Amino acid sequence: MPETKLITYPHQILKKTTKEVAEINDAIKKIIETMKKMMKQHKGVGLAANQIGENLSIFIAIDEQKGKIETFINPKIIKYIGKEELKEEGCLSVPNVWGYVKRYPQVIIEYTNLWNKKRKIRAKGLLAHIIQHEIDHLQGILFIDKAQEVFTLKE
Repeated sequence: MPETKLITYPHQILKKTTKEVAEINDAIKKIIETMKKMMKQHKGVGLAANQIGENLSIFIAIDEQKGKIETFINPKIIKYIGKEELKEEGCLSVPNVWGYVKRYPQVIIEYTNLWNKKRKIRAKGLLAHIIQHEIDHLQGILFIDKAQEVFTLKE
């Protein structure tokens, strides 16, 4: 894989629905390792594969409860729990821009992990927020598409 760069808005790959992963092989694992490096380098809490130019239904997210980065392959939110709350968020692919987006406080998500095991978890707090943001990425939706108010930060 050539040197990977973080894809930023308005690149068109960010607006496309990603393709399901058919098989978790060495190439997929290498993409995920690259994603982890990129997320750490840019001090993010989540990253979708299309943010590094890969049109695949994969994202990673920091799970503060477990203290590690989790991998979500072919994820689907199967239930939203609670009342939507307006939360501030930003995105590595939309640098220096923040906005307020409605997100649910908890979600139940089904996905495949890195070891090809089907999983279902109930996420709350920051992880639930990250999951909703990253699944939007996989559907070609950016937070700025949903934000009720957007503002930029001066460097």
